[in-house]
Amino acid sequence: MGDLTHTELPIYDLLVIGAGPTGMACAIEAQRAGFTSVLLDKGCLCNSLFHYPAHMTFFTTPELLEIGDMPFSSPNQKPNRNEALEYYRKVAEHYALDVRQYENVERVTGSDGDFAVHTTDRFGRYLHHRARKLVIATGYYDLPNYLGLPGEDLSKVKHYYHEPHPYYGLDVLVIGGKNSAAIAALDLWRHGARVTLVHRGTEMHRHVKYWILPDINNRIKNGEITAHFSSKVANITEDDVTLTTPSGNVTISNHFVFALTGYHPDFDFIERLGVTLDAANDRCPVCDPSTLESNVPGIYLGGVIVAGERTNEIFIENGRFHGKLIAENLKRKLSVAQQISA
Repeated sequence: MGDLTHTELPIYDLLVIGAGPTGMACAIEAQRAGFTSVLLDKGCLCNSLFHYPAHMTFFTTPELLEIGDMPFSSPNQKPNRNEALEYYRKVAEHYALDVRQYENVERVTGSDGDFAVHTTDRFGRYLHHRARKLVIATGYYDLPNYLGLPGEDLSKVKHYYHEPHPYYGLDVLVIGGKNSAAIAALDLWRHGARVTLVHRGTEMHRHVKYWILPDINNRIKNGEITAHFSSKVANITEDDVTLTTPSGNVTISNHFVFALTGYHPDFDFIERLGVTLDAANDRCPVCDPSTLESNVPGIYLGGVIVAGERTNEIFIENGRFHGKLIAENLKRKLSVAQQISA
């Protein structure tokens, strides 16, 4: 591809940036409508799901994770991460999706009808692709909400939790009070870590999953997990962590820190595309809710980025329907454009 000139490159009807469930759904619906499509992702297929905790269980049921009208069979009422990854691999295979993994999008040039998407692969080599229309379905899980703490750049500080084994017998601090923090704290404690949890709220967040909340509260009540509420981290060093608590500063021994304080969409990338963010509406990108086309002609938005900073409003369960809205608009716009060019 690198040896071809721009005009010699194939031009896809639709290029989707982000190969998660929503991005896949967009490509599938485009293909079913008769259009060519390609997906790009800086990681692997369903990269965000892959980086979820190894034994994570979804809050939802299998049928609500389905895309492309393919059934998601599971022996469990609530499927786990591995089952979901297996399912989405089978969907990609069934629809023969053209997925370009490990290509990071650097910039987009051109305009509606002929966009050029410039990427780099894992080895820094430059590639580019052409497409008539674009969908941005990049999610939000790749960008943690950093706290700006002294010592946050130490290698012992993690913003993702995967599995407990490496932390057996060690002092681990979990920062946060929502699902991710609760799940990590419980998993670490059950596998032999000495766990302290710190949260700026007065208690665990009310939206913690209903089967998780009593578990974490009981572990705290029993003193099996130490919790500091209405507190925050003041400083992190190689060997300890200092907390600011209602009783004053407390310094505790520490080997690892999990700062599980949420994630956010790549607003900088969205703005570089020319898409306007509504500052008065939680930085929601400007788009037509009936078509999901942004203020930039030919650029559509899919999945959680539609909700801006309100990342708890759109999940796989509702984002998976964005592909049909976009495909319906493509039928009108691309068909008209093809008739004119003919």
